[in-house]
Amino acid sequence: MNRRAVLSVVAAVAVLVVMSLTVRAADDGWVSLFDGKTLSGWTQLNGNAKYSVEDGAIVGQTIEPSPNSFLCSDKKYGDFELEFEVKLFDARLNSGMQIRSQTAGDDPHGRVNGPQVEIEASGANGAESGYIYGEATGRGWLTPKERLKPTKNFKDGEWNKYRVVAKGPRIQTWINGVAIEDLTDEEIYKTHPKGFFGLQVHHVKEGTYKVAWRNIRIKELD
Repeated sequence: MNRRAVLSVVAAVAVLVVMSLTVRAADDGWVSLFDGKTLSGWTQLNGNAKYSVEDGAIVGQTIEPSPNSFLCSDKKYGDFELEFEVKLFDARLNSGMQIRSQTAGDDPHGRVNGPQVEIEASGANGAESGYIYGEATGRGWLTPKERLKPTKNFKDGEWNKYRVVAKGPRIQTWINGVAIEDLTDEEIYKTHPKGFFGLQVHHVKEGTYKVAWRNIRIKELD
């Protein structure tokens, strides 16, 4: 086989390898919920916080006065594995990722409610980041009180990677690879078996603070 033929075979093999990797990537089930450029696929509910896209991230900024604001996925999800990165620019602002959430009476102007994965700066004494709160459900924390112990797994002023797995009534969370919560709650599953994701900008009495999310992706589970 001459040199030209060898090069042709090598090139053909390389193409097949690339095609194989591309198919594998497309078939692994992960779907990006944020294109890095626009807020397409998301709708703001409640509140009047400002949401924008900056440097490949969704940035939420407080507007005073305002109740809690949520930028919500247009699509609803049931069982899933979710990954995202989040950064708090100021420790005085806490936030959250709504999962399987809904609005009261399915009214687009109704109050957003449902399980929320807490996002909070660790500070000097640690915080409840990664635990599960029942936003506007009347139940407060879904994580049992005896397990609600502050940790410092959330890195203040830096990007933090969250992983959330929701399968039936079980919700598991990780921050930066560290397991935080493993909650089984039949009650919340009965009322919220499926719903949207929501990026929360918490209300503040005064001040302008920012939170940002990026690399938001999901794998739906059977």
